[in-house]
Amino acid sequence: MASFDPSGVITITTDFGHKGPFVGVMKGRMLARFRQAQIIDLTHEIHVHWPAEAGFWLARSFEYFPTGTVHVAVVDPGVGTTRDILAVVANGHVLLAPDNGLLAPIVGRHADATIIRLDSKRLASFGVSRPSATFHGRDIFAPLAAELAAGRCMPLELGVTTGSIVPAWVDEPAVEAGCVRGVVITLDHFGNLITNIASSLVRDFAEPVVRAGGHDFVLRRTYGDVQPGEYLALVNSFDVVEIARAEQHAADGLGLGRGAPVVVLDRVLSS
Repeated sequence: MASFDPSGVITITTDFGHKGPFVGVMKGRMLARFRQAQIIDLTHEIHVHWPAEAGFWLARSFEYFPTGTVHVAVVDPGVGTTRDILAVVANGHVLLAPDNGLLAPIVGRHADATIIRLDSKRLASFGVSRPSATFHGRDIFAPLAAELAAGRCMPLELGVTTGSIVPAWVDEPAVEAGCVRGVVITLDHFGNLITNIASSLVRDFAEPVVRAGGHDFVLRRTYGDVQPGEYLALVNSFDVVEIARAEQHAADGLGLGRGAPVVVLDRVLSS
């Protein structure tokens, strides 16, 4: 099994937003169990009920934290049903989330990851009893994260290892000669359209052109390479292709959003 040496750091990713007490209550539950925990909000602005976006960001963010970090991701449209809860140990980190495709991107990127399926019968041994049907973030995820981060519990104590996991909601990009087909997976605060196409898939293209919504965009280095209001494509800081509009909102201007198809072509090979 992949090793885990707790650091006391916990990250939280949800689709809760910032209305109401939900995020705060999760943190309170963690601190009540482990006062020394260092809790970091990764994001609470995941598109509601869409685990694909949470998995995308978590897969590309978790390794920026110290090894031994516990990452809790609660985007859980199936809360209260028979859906399972997973703990994945990857590269010295533990990731806790519902088994709804959220963790599939991490497992896909880390072949040596260990997948543990929570045994609900063991919850009582961690002081978890009578969880609500609608707020497992507070009643299950938060206490388990605190126990793991404090080192009072190891991942294997949560359940049994498994080789099965619900697949990701969004397929990996399709790769052909001189052509990669992906989708817009998320939008950022600036209105940039962020795709699931990694730069490694188009690195060898002689003249890459990004096509979406009936428009073609030349791949530039950074936003300032075009005039304000002009569109461009680039490889962003998370090493994936995005479509932007300098100093303006690309998503609104193009009328595109999550799930929109995006194609990167090598103009040399496709001409």
